[in-house]
Amino acid sequence: MNKTILTCAVTGNLTKPEMTPYLPITPAQIAESCLGAADAGAAVVHIHVRDPDTGKPSMDIGHYAEVMRLIKAKNKELIINLTTGPGGRYIPSEDDPKVFAPGTTLCHPLKRVEHVAQLKPDICSLDLNTMNSGADVVMNTPSNVRKMAKVIRDSGVMPELEIFDTGDLNLAKDLLQDGTIDGPGLFTFVMGVKYGLNTDPATLLYMRDQLPQGANWAAFGISRAEYPIVAQAWLYGGHVRVGMEDNIYLSKGVLCKTNAELVLKAKALIESMGGELASSSEARAMLGLRPAQ
Repeated sequence: MNKTILTCAVTGNLTKPEMTPYLPITPAQIAESCLGAADAGAAVVHIHVRDPDTGKPSMDIGHYAEVMRLIKAKNKELIINLTTGPGGRYIPSEDDPKVFAPGTTLCHPLKRVEHVAQLKPDICSLDLNTMNSGADVVMNTPSNVRKMAKVIRDSGVMPELEIFDTGDLNLAKDLLQDGTIDGPGLFTFVMGVKYGLNTDPATLLYMRDQLPQGANWAAFGISRAEYPIVAQAWLYGGHVRVGMEDNIYLSKGVLCKTNAELVLKAKALIESMGGELASSSEARAMLGLRPAQ
């Protein structure tokens, strides 16, 4: 069996500082957490940024640039995956659903990829979901996805296609067929978001079997499903992801103190089943990424 690429999503968009005092917030903290995850075995880091003063999600290009600078100063090989997810959430007002309520982040799709065009990471996420997400709505229409995909392609960045439900995979196939994105594609199945894909083995097996021939894929589970999905994805031949974006507990009721702890637990699980994690340089070759710069 090929080696397994482990991605660590170090802070995310929805995990709140009041949920855990260990969440990395500042660019320095996020970079340090990325480097620690890499030392523990992560080949890829998936990065959101935060307002250093409030801890709230941010789209500030300067914060992304600082995180990348600090990482590359110590580890040039580590694969950097920047999010493009922020800017897609819509919350309707109670009185008029056509009017957005506080908490809405929905913005022009090109604003959501400005940092990708400027900073040119190795990979960036591209969410394909338009769905109920908990109590809110996430909106990624096909036309907006195509606009974002063009900027990503023009920047020489590999899109990581995040799949939250079956229709997202059908959209991805259309994007591959019409040449909006290059095949065979890099896919990630997001398991356990409320009103999205379930976390049972049958769901993941079904989704894997719908993939285009030759596609690279990974899966991750939210909260208590994090490690069951690590095992399922490995058993089905996929790659894996862990991190405080998805889960803040090392075990029931025990908060993890670092992302590295989550990586080490996943590494031990994979090795206990006979697997082995890929290094960043090995993952670059497996994914067909450009050499480290």
